[in-house]
Amino acid sequence: MNQLVDNFDRAILSILQKDNTTPLRIVAEQVHLSTASVQRRIKRLEENGVIQANTAVIAPEKVGQIITIMVEVHAVRTQASDMEDLKRSFSGPEIQQCYYVTGEADFMLILTVANMAEYEAISGRLFYNNPNVKWFRTIVVMDRVKATLDTPIPQCEPAY
Repeated sequence: MNQLVDNFDRAILSILQKDNTTPLRIVAEQVHLSTASVQRRIKRLEENGVIQANTAVIAPEKVGQIITIMVEVHAVRTQASDMEDLKRSFSGPEIQQCYYVTGEADFMLILTVANMAEYEAISGRLFYNNPNVKWFRTIVVMDRVKATLDTPIPQCEPAY
């Protein structure tokens, strides 16, 4: 693991990624450090890019985004500049996640939409009208079995 992250940091990260609104006092009690020490460590983890964001995870269906779609995209040209252009075009707010992948496809996208008409408009703009998209395959999710942003943190000896 990153040299910037020790066992105390791992314990703090484990708590925060479950609920980043956990009061510092509670985090400090759980990892056996002072509140000030926990606060300094969190600030350092943010400054070093270990903690990338503090965000709320929203249930898509509760805000009208009832359909989850995965899209495999295969590019015509795979030179670095062409791939960077595709990465930029797949980074808009309508794309929930975008992965540059190995295998038959070049990209795997995940998005949520209110209905298929909305997806049709997005696919027209991003795929059909993009000269560097050779083909794309749409997979409609029938049931969200598990969705998390948690990163597995290797088990470690207790920090205290």
